[in-house]
Amino acid sequence: MKYVFFDIDGTLWDFRSVIPESTARAVKLLRENGHKAYICTGRTRGYITKPNLLSLGFDGIVSGLGTRVEEGENVLFEHLIPSDLATRTVDTVKRYGFRAILEGPEYLYMDYDEFKDDIYGKKVMRDLGDRRKSLSDNYGSWVISKLSCDMTDCDKYSCYKLLENDFDFVEHNDVIAEMVPKGFSKGTGIRKLCELKGIDIADTIAIGDGANDIDMFEVAGFSVAMGNGADKAKEAADHVTSDLHDDGVLNALTHLGLI
Repeated sequence: MKYVFFDIDGTLWDFRSVIPESTARAVKLLRENGHKAYICTGRTRGYITKPNLLSLGFDGIVSGLGTRVEEGENVLFEHLIPSDLATRTVDTVKRYGFRAILEGPEYLYMDYDEFKDDIYGKKVMRDLGDRRKSLSDNYGSWVISKLSCDMTDCDKYSCYKLLENDFDFVEHNDVIAEMVPKGFSKGTGIRKLCELKGIDIADTIAIGDGANDIDMFEVAGFSVAMGNGADKAKEAADHVTSDLHDDGVLNALTHLGLI
């Protein structure tokens, strides 16, 4: 039996949340053949709600870059940022001009006025619906696991210096960075699930496309990068499959002999 961990964005679906029919078929066949399928994502659980994704039928979810691990309906592990650290962190990033989205297991906290003219911000708010709460109106009472920031025209390195003892930073591009509690990643999430379930790490497979997938590539027994993925992800993977919309997931699982 193999345990396959799938990134969401750029792997299972595209920017419009469209899942190729071949991907849905591949996940179904994988499980019918006796293997396990897990989501492994940087998104926190509060941002994993779309029926078209969850209806694919996953055995569990590793979310928030390893800060939460679920098997079926059970939460096996969860790490939340202490409230005093969360407040100090938000105060710091705001002082340096960052626009922050605070990400938790139930809600995401972001201010409408800060993101109303931002293409990605508008998409997030639209997707979240009532799972979005105002950051300012709930100041200091957030329940969060990590945060993401728009760092346009900010002195990011000075900000990082003040927070580096508590967070690791994952930069997706020149604008967007994730701030994750020190020592957590998709890779640690996979390790935690294996530890809790008695799974041999050699039996795990990770499929992803981005910079924050490299940690799970390094941990998993075998790794696959999507053809549409970042160059760094492709360089770190054991195998590169085709693009998401060119049957990438289906071709990867076929290559591995799992379907």
